[in-house]
Amino acid sequence: MARYCGAVCRLCRREGEKLFLKGERCFTSKCAMEKRQGGPGQHGKGRQSTSDYKVQLRAKQKAKRMYGLTEHAFRRCYDEATQKKGVTGTEMLVNLERRLDNCVFRLGFGISRAQSRQLVSHGHILVNGHKVTIPSYSVSVGDVVEVVEAKRNSVVVKGSIEATAARPGAGWLVLDRETLKGSVISLPTREQIPSSINEQLVVELYSR
Repeated sequence: MARYCGAVCRLCRREGEKLFLKGERCFTSKCAMEKRQGGPGQHGKGRQSTSDYKVQLRAKQKAKRMYGLTEHAFRRCYDEATQKKGVTGTEMLVNLERRLDNCVFRLGFGISRAQSRQLVSHGHILVNGHKVTIPSYSVSVGDVVEVVEAKRNSVVVKGSIEATAARPGAGWLVLDRETLKGSVISLPTREQIPSSINEQLVVELYSR
């Protein structure tokens, strides 16, 4: 599957805010957003034009980059949301939150979504006792997400759990830190999705 392999800090600078793509580094003074002002490239500080299309595009790009998805995968989440009865923008965000790689990130097993996606792809995550290696797998109410026993004491997982101990937990997930098991107690609501994404702008862009 195609994925972005370039510098991720330039993505934060392009969107003008932290997307927390490098885990705990984003909370330190080493963060590129703390060191540099303006967008990436030699013209990053130049005068920027504004239009309705650009505002909508930037909102879509920010959401896509925050969850680390390709355009195809992101558009699929939107298309699935349009088939539901609820508000399209909210349903799209719920679809994004229900992805297994995001769930692993919210539980603190991975320090970033990229690391969480790698844990899933490498077969280190179980859902209801079964190994799932598909990052886009959608969790449901009652599902139990856990780290395989062989990896519970690994440096990566233990380091992530310790680093994210102070991070506010997702209200729709419950984590047992002793057994490294997380339970999905409900589907996420818009209030439980801590992001600065303006989903309405994304809907307007795709509806053009």
